[in-house]
Amino acid sequence: SDHMENIYGYLMKYTNLVTGWQYRFFVLNNDAGLLEYFVNEQSRHMKPRGTLQLAGAVISPSDEDSHTFTVNAASGEQYKLRATDAKERQHWVSRLQICTQHHTEAIGKNNPPLKSRSFSLASQGSANSPGVQRRPSQTAVSFFNVGHHRLPTGKRVPIMQPDHLVDVREMMSQAEGQQRDLIRSIECLPASGHLTSLDQDLLMLKATSMATMNCLNDCFHILQLQHASQQKGSLPAGTTISWLEPKISLANHFKNGAAQNFPAEINKPASVREEQSIAEPCQLTREPEEINPDEELEDICDDKEDDLGAVEEQRSVILHLLSQLKLGMDLTRVVLPTFILEKRSLLEMYADFMSHPDLFVAITNGGTAEERMIRFVEYYLTSFHEGRKGAIAKKPYNPIIGETFHCSWRMPKSDVATDAASSSSAHSLSEQVTLSEDPEGQAEPDHYTVKFVAEQVSHHPPVSGFYAECVERKMCVNAHVWTKSKFLGMSIGVTMVGEGVLHLLEHGEEYTFSLPCAYARSILTVPWVELGGKVNINCAKTGYSASINFHTKPFYGGKLHRVTGEVKQNMTNTVVCRVQGEWNSVLEFTYSNGETKYVDLTKLSVTRKRVRPLEKQGPFESRRLWQHVTESLRDGDIDKATEHKRVLEERQRNEERLRAETETPWCTKYFLKDGDGWVYHKPLWKTVSAAQTQQTDSN
Repeated sequence: SDHMENIYGYLMKYTNLVTGWQYRFFVLNNDAGLLEYFVNEQSRHMKPRGTLQLAGAVISPSDEDSHTFTVNAASGEQYKLRATDAKERQHWVSRLQICTQHHTEAIGKNNPPLKSRSFSLASQGSANSPGVQRRPSQTAVSFFNVGHHRLPTGKRVPIMQPDHLVDVREMMSQAEGQQRDLIRSIECLPASGHLTSLDQDLLMLKATSMATMNCLNDCFHILQLQHASQQKGSLPAGTTISWLEPKISLANHFKNGAAQNFPAEINKPASVREEQSIAEPCQLTREPEEINPDEELEDICDDKEDDLGAVEEQRSVILHLLSQLKLGMDLTRVVLPTFILEKRSLLEMYADFMSHPDLFVAITNGGTAEERMIRFVEYYLTSFHEGRKGAIAKKPYNPIIGETFHCSWRMPKSDVATDAASSSSAHSLSEQVTLSEDPEGQAEPDHYTVKFVAEQVSHHPPVSGFYAECVERKMCVNAHVWTKSKFLGMSIGVTMVGEGVLHLLEHGEEYTFSLPCAYARSILTVPWVELGGKVNINCAKTGYSASINFHTKPFYGGKLHRVTGEVKQNMTNTVVCRVQGEWNSVLEFTYSNGETKYVDLTKLSVTRKRVRPLEKQGPFESRRLWQHVTESLRDGDIDKATEHKRVLEERQRNEERLRAETETPWCTKYFLKDGDGWVYHKPLWKTVSAAQTQQTDSN
């Protein structure tokens, strides 16, 4: 092939935290299937500093930026490399992938398959009979006979021809049946006694057997691609064979130990067929839509996530998932089982953080810069409790790129705390705004309205933008968040990368803030949520800042959900307020004058958000987009929810593939790229500035 050329050049290679990135001269040796590197070009004739075998390797462009990529060898060794620009990265990645594919296929053609091995239950009667119990001296491992089918001596296994794939499929079907029998036998064991269904060795056997079957299915898929390439002559240039998602659906494969059949196409519900009818890449308008708050109705949905039954029933699925993960592994692209999902999108979860809009609006009513910062800290710390739906740790839906969520809140003006010192001036300014925006002199409403919009602006990496504003009080908040999930052993950590900015336009102040990390603990028993990390809130104009620590529970002793913080004046380094307590219970604020204030979060009034009915929502608005998944979860039908979710995710992959083939960039609807962040397309600070300019010109 013309693409099988030896290429060379300088790339940056990441060494370690101390040394960091270093320039090295890399050579791709296509004939040998090697990636070699040297200190510099002049040392090419010497022994290379490092060499990677590319057969069986995985070449992955990084989500960090457009320059970085990784080469993961089959041996487990990894090179993290960085090109000078996106074009050069694509050049290296495509050549490496072609070379990798060529040498991987060569190994598959020139080597016979490995000797097969199978696991069979000991002939001790039916698994349901009471006789299937071990003696006290019998171990969990010895309960099962592990047999190797040996081939007759002197006979060599013939190289498998493409027409033998039918036999392979039949053998794999038998293996899947044996694996199901194995799982049933384990789960039918008594809950107590010498040998139980919760024996750690048996749990590990269940997890690894499921992982093995998924791996075999992936290998079979690669064999099918090789068969297709042999029939067509060769694969087109640039084609790569990649590992797929598990062929055995995690949530579908077992439901409390019972084997589940995959639904036939003809038996799919009408809602799935409806989703599939729009599963083809669709050209929907990306023009921003102005949502009329009067069309929104008070939300009557109340999906609490307190059901623990599903987690106990799906223990084997969780163990299977854990068997595929490694410490520190990025979970962004890992497909999680459906039963652990909340009944809402991540975009709606961000909206639920604003369930106390009265505290949000009250920030700008603070009479001094100090009081406004303290009010913001109070609002910030009260937002996380209502953002969680129950004590159990469940995961919101991963938003699909282009997905949006709209809502609003209304609250009587009398419910919003004011400040006597600033009420007259604020009222005067409010009158000016009302007169300039309402020349017909209509009666001023007796309530404040806070409008919210969120959009999934990127898929890889997964970035969400959200914006909220209260026009009457001339305040708004704009934020973007990149959720990075990592596997930490018996817990999962989620880092919220990004920044938010609160704008108080009446005072000309901007408050920048970050978000804490979240952790799902005890994922093998009853998972629960914990927040951790340090966040900072700063206002450059006033010189006030806040430092807040979310404390994770120590291994021994200590309290859950503890938070501490302080507000200080940076110029004088004076602490004006301290806060301590639990972010989901009671917070104690101690002020510089000695006064103390307690806030019981469990007794704070929650303002229900207002959302348009489903029939008035667009096809990419969260609740309409995920409605069939949500309905199935409410009904407890995990299989149907999984199928609906799969259709939505497959549509996203198809559209992403089409954009890549046509080199069509994704166009966002409500948010615009601004440096490393995302900004709402029509923020309040721009409209207010334009209105003030127009008023000045008219005067």
